[in-house]
Amino acid sequence: MSEVNHSMKKVINDPERVVDEMLEGLLLAHSDKLKSIRVDNRSLVRIDAPVKDKVGIVTGGGSGHLPLFLGYVGKGMLDGVAVGDIFQSPSSQQMLDVIRAVNTGAGVLALYGNYGGDVMNFDMASDLADMENIRVESVVATDDIASMPKGGEEKRRGVAGMFYMYKLASAKAEQGASLEEVKRIAEKANASVRTMGVALSPCTLPEVGRPTFTIKDNEMEIGMGIHGEPGVKKGKIESADSIAETLVSSILEDMPIEKGNNVSVLINGLGATPLEELYIVYRKVHHMLADRGIEIHNRYIGEFATSLEMVGLSVSILKLDDELKELIDEPFSTPFFSQN
Repeated sequence: MSEVNHSMKKVINDPERVVDEMLEGLLLAHSDKLKSIRVDNRSLVRIDAPVKDKVGIVTGGGSGHLPLFLGYVGKGMLDGVAVGDIFQSPSSQQMLDVIRAVNTGAGVLALYGNYGGDVMNFDMASDLADMENIRVESVVATDDIASMPKGGEEKRRGVAGMFYMYKLASAKAEQGASLEEVKRIAEKANASVRTMGVALSPCTLPEVGRPTFTIKDNEMEIGMGIHGEPGVKKGKIESADSIAETLVSSILEDMPIEKGNNVSVLINGLGATPLEELYIVYRKVHHMLADRGIEIHNRYIGEFATSLEMVGLSVSILKLDDELKELIDEPFSTPFFSQN
């Protein structure tokens, strides 16, 4: 076993076995909701998979972002997930195994973030599935407005707003919709959500033992990515209200929302931000939207897409119409969340 680096304070055993031991613990804790379909536990599906006559929905991505990716597998949500090492893509074989395991003939929709390895491996897995006569369609999440200016939307990263793509497409699939219809909803969800984040600290990869980037004690970084990709600006740390104003204004500039529109709001902690602070930010976001006559249909506050122990948060706003509003209210149950 490799020696634990004591300058890196983490509750782990062997830095190289973090993902394996996490998956083992997860499967022991949630054997009523999840099952593994590979010896290495890197491909997980919901306990009732494959669900007869339903479009299968799968995702995949690196570890270190819980509950993102594998936390959204369950009834009313995703059917399966391929799990990579920390901040690394799963293999195309792990993805293919998940696609096979959830397919019942109605086709499979792959939803994932816009990261090179994930895109390349899902493309390969889809081609291999196609050779086995499994129809696979893909939608790539691109909700992070800081990662590319307006006009370059298709090059943006997928971050916490991916939750909405999962939620809405999965609800449509549960209704028995066709692969084309489920894909349409995923695309509509992705086009209707924007996210902007702020980091107050970096995070430390267990195998590396040092922070992924540096931020001074009195600084924050607006718009960083969930792997520590650079943001749009570094500056002195500001108040919660000021941070909320920056994030919400940026989102509303990028995606105009009119008076009378309905939205869903997601306040996401990046791994080490107390819930108290997320509610202080929500308070300001709520007032800003109410002042503009924008109706908050529902809200999600907590950890939805983290970056290990990064201090910081992101705000996502989803613009709703009648179709999306109906789908967002549908129930779901995963090891991490449920909605009745």
